[in-house]
Amino acid sequence: MGKAYPDRVRGFRGDFSSAPDLVVTPRSETELVQALECATVEKLSVTPFGGGSSVVGGVEPVLGTGHRGTMTLDLSALGQLREVDAVSRLARIEGGAFGPALETQLGAHGLTLRHFPQSFEFSTLGGWIATRAGGHFATGPTHIDDLVHSVRLVTPSGLFETKSFPASGAGVDPNRLVLGSEGIFGVITEAWMRVRPKPTFRASASVHFDEYRAAVDAVRALAQSGLQPANCRLLDPAEAMVNGVTFDGCAVLVLGFESATHSMREWIDQALRVTAQFHGRCEKGAQVLDGAGERADDAGQSWRRSFLQGPYLQDALIRLGLVADTFETACTWSRFHALYAGVTGAVMEGLQRLCGGGVVSCRFTHVYPDGPAPYFTFIGPAREGEELAQWAELKRLASDAVAAHGGTITHHHAVGRTHRPWYEREVPAAFRASMAAVKRQLDPAGLLNPGVLLDQQL
Repeated sequence: MGKAYPDRVRGFRGDFSSAPDLVVTPRSETELVQALECATVEKLSVTPFGGGSSVVGGVEPVLGTGHRGTMTLDLSALGQLREVDAVSRLARIEGGAFGPALETQLGAHGLTLRHFPQSFEFSTLGGWIATRAGGHFATGPTHIDDLVHSVRLVTPSGLFETKSFPASGAGVDPNRLVLGSEGIFGVITEAWMRVRPKPTFRASASVHFDEYRAAVDAVRALAQSGLQPANCRLLDPAEAMVNGVTFDGCAVLVLGFESATHSMREWIDQALRVTAQFHGRCEKGAQVLDGAGERADDAGQSWRRSFLQGPYLQDALIRLGLVADTFETACTWSRFHALYAGVTGAVMEGLQRLCGGGVVSCRFTHVYPDGPAPYFTFIGPAREGEELAQWAELKRLASDAVAAHGGTITHHHAVGRTHRPWYEREVPAAFRASMAAVKRQLDPAGLLNPGVLLDQQL
């Protein structure tokens, strides 16, 4: 199973009907090839499985056309750091490496990937690449796309391996065919990744705004300033309340800078000068750390604790009888205010009608010079036995509103099966046809992840 709201509810009900017929744990690339050969002969659908953190129906086994059974490939035995090129700051890592183990192995060399999605504890490098995951940084190199140097993909038709270059202008980048492929073309067995020294210089601050619109304008100015804060999370008043940051109706901006080489005092001071132009208040001032260790302001610590507890909190809310889920998007700055009003309005109307009330909140997870990535949470009372129907309608309302106001259906949660209807409206039909042609070339029997990204019928 994945970790979407429907997965969790079915788990609490004891419904494990989606379990695969067969689980294979290859210990080498050779065994992985043998597993795919077996699946071809026996007509089994194949689901690559890393940490199972998908929230969009991306890892549940599904019978495709002509399949006799389902096989899940558990990649947890392929999780080693294979090689480090310290001169080029590159590391060759197997696709099944979980976040904590990966950081521990790199840490022995004084290095870090610095890619920390909320699912860090439960997700793998291969999964991050396959879903184009978003990580720790709010600006700058933050998507796994920015960190991939080259990849190795095992497909039913053979090996697909990209060359190792810092950059190339030789046609379409083959790495981009693997990034975001969500397991439909092959299995990512390893990748060369761009790594860096661990940061030891940090600065942080929290800024309060009485007006949310002013807070948004301040974040836009920061995103367009070139300062590139590592953390630039804007919490709307509801999000600040839900996360226990403040209960006074203010919007709160959690700011952070970090470096492995120099103090961040000048950067945080300049950022606070920017926010002050929009009536932002930083009453406790910035906290600067020059040396090893972790430190943050009180609001930053509250938000960080809530962020890390998020995957656990959803289970607790379900046990309390609540429908609780998140969704995210990205849009241009010029469209944000209309999107924010349209999405929160549509979901609140749905919560009133379906649940009798509830709350919708929003935070920015990432910001770019041309727009933010808003991340929404909705919570409302569930009706026992009707939770999945309530969730499905709320998800539809949210997705329709996002699309209607110029947002992408997903910024970093991937497409899977859940987002496919809106994804198909978002990308050109010719592109989908091209993807289907690639699928036929690399996976002619349609074994891999049927129904993810593309129709099962090829």
